Amino acid sequence: MAENKDNKPGTGNRIQTWLCIALFVAFGYIMLKDDGENLNDKATYTQFKEYVSRGYVSNLVVYSNMNSMEMYIKPDSAMYVFGDRAANINPLSRPMLTVGVGSMDSFQEFIDNAESDGTFTGAVEYRKKSRTGMEVLISVLPFLILIGLWIFMSRKMTGGGPGGPGGVFSVGKSKARVYEKGKPDRVTFKDVAGQAEAKAEVEEIVEFLKNPKKYTDLGGKIPKGALLVGPPGTGKTLLAKAVAGEADVPFFSLSGSDFVEMFVGVGASRVRDLFHQAKEKSPCIIFIDEIDAVGRARGKNPSMGGNDERENTLNQLLTEMDGFGTNSGVIILAATNRVDILDKALLRAGRFDRQIHLDLPDLNERKEVFGVHLKPLKLDKDVDKDLLARQTPGFSGADIANVCNEAALIAARHDKKKVSKDDFLAAVDRIVGGLEKKTKVLTAKEKETIALHEAGHATLSWFLEYANPLIKVTIVPRGRALGAAWYLPEERQITTKEQMLDEMCATLGGRAAEELFTGHISSGAMNDLERVTRQSYGMIAYLGMSDSLPNMCYYSSTDEYAFQKPYSEKTAELIDNDVKALIASQYERAKSLLIEHQEGHHQLAQLLMEREVIFAEDVERIFGKRQWASRSDEILEDGVSGTDQATNTETTN
Repeated sequence: MAENKDNKPGTGNRIQTWLCIALFVAFGYIMLKDDGENLNDKATYTQFKEYVSRGYVSNLVVYSNMNSMEMYIKPDSAMYVFGDRAANINPLSRPMLTVGVGSMDSFQEFIDNAESDGTFTGAVEYRKKSRTGMEVLISVLPFLILIGLWIFMSRKMTGGGPGGPGGVFSVGKSKARVYEKGKPDRVTFKDVAGQAEAKAEVEEIVEFLKNPKKYTDLGGKIPKGALLVGPPGTGKTLLAKAVAGEADVPFFSLSGSDFVEMFVGVGASRVRDLFHQAKEKSPCIIFIDEIDAVGRARGKNPSMGGNDERENTLNQLLTEMDGFGTNSGVIILAATNRVDILDKALLRAGRFDRQIHLDLPDLNERKEVFGVHLKPLKLDKDVDKDLLARQTPGFSGADIANVCNEAALIAARHDKKKVSKDDFLAAVDRIVGGLEKKTKVLTAKEKETIALHEAGHATLSWFLEYANPLIKVTIVPRGRALGAAWYLPEERQITTKEQMLDEMCATLGGRAAEELFTGHISSGAMNDLERVTRQSYGMIAYLGMSDSLPNMCYYSSTDEYAFQKPYSEKTAELIDNDVKALIASQYERAKSLLIEHQEGHHQLAQLLMEREVIFAEDVERIFGKRQWASRSDEILEDGVSGTDQATNTETTN
């Protein structure tokens, strides 16, 4: 069906804008208009007295009811009054000036004196003047313009019409965007790749909305709310839209910050209005994104009035969620990645009855996500979803979408007709490592040191059982890093002490290689040392993996210790000593392994200097098949998760 252009959004506002402009132009034209005949048709009362005393005035017409008069100038005196402009006056007309009269008594006295001394010999005619339509318009037009501007600004501030969102007259109205049911472009579960467990959870919510009688007949209650919890970019908002699309019900979408306003009481008013609208359109879904903006635990920062306003808003939200009828058909979905700071009253049963966790996708889920985002791209034959999924451990759905888009941009930048595998690999490097700095100048000695450093990481990760499987090593500068080693982290639910020690040893391999094969150490290992130190303190102080302090944990998940250390100064010394000993032992272990495989390490470093980027296949040709290769293959086949992004070991900061 053809669209009616006259009913396009914003058409009425444009008409109002042009109408106001036209009124301003008309008013300016009337006020500044010159009749082109008298040129200067106004004179002051002082000028009037001067012209009379000089004998320039032929006669006067006085309008007593208007306190004004018309002063007619003698033709032979026009040049003295109008100067050079007198030539433009029609010879058949009588030049005339309008003069305002402050006091009729004063005017009469002046005229009488002028007639007595002979300076004025003309006639004085008194009339009563009725106001013309133009004069009425001129006097009324400013008020009309002000009224028009007031109406225009009011409509603008109320979102284009009465009761519109966000305006002065509707500041307490909900700012939720409503997506009505039956839209052809609605989102469904087919548009959400991966997250099978989360989808299974929310499918029950869809069933509640579609067929509530099935549950109520058995005495069950429809859940009032579900909280979507997960890292940024995992698809919380998309999943909420899919729930509304599958249930085919109205969907109210807004952010937690939409409740917050500078006016006191506005947040609570908007909450009331939102739930009032939702009840009218029941069954429906309310989705509050980033609910931690309004649902933060109360009493954490008891200061300033803004905090009180946020707490009032939260209190109203809690009240509305409890105020629903048992089977009102309104379900609240909320999303956050900071569930730890939410108020406990918000999370209790009867409000957000369930929490649905959306984790970073594993290997198989990343394949599904790539399948969704690769559809609109023109792909080369060498693009393999499996390879891309393995190259992106720890990437969220949003990150994968960014990889696909960045790959298309890189291909277009090189005038390609299709997006190839190399474009995707370059996109991954660009997103994780940063922009490639081709102009960064390195000396031959610096390049050799970086190659030895990165080859040290690669060598140790190859021979340590629990080190993460290597993907590639590069000495191409990206971002702040002069080189990096990329790994495929293994998915673990628990981590043993042996696994942590192997990871520490591999991380120290770069510094150890520098000391062994160049005779000095550099600043390039700062990032490695930071990670190792943090991990060592975690093992000793939190995980109880110390001989001096076995089975002791000085960590509080509830921040019980606040800014106080839960141990004495003597214990602090023991922790420091154990950390030093732990790092020193792994550093010596790294050096001994590098000495044992010195020849292969040098070959790897030389190859790295020649090619700048090497892959796991190149390392295998030098060292042979990895002893734990079968275990790594199992990891890759069963599915790999990245709890952290693909590890990159920086060589400079």
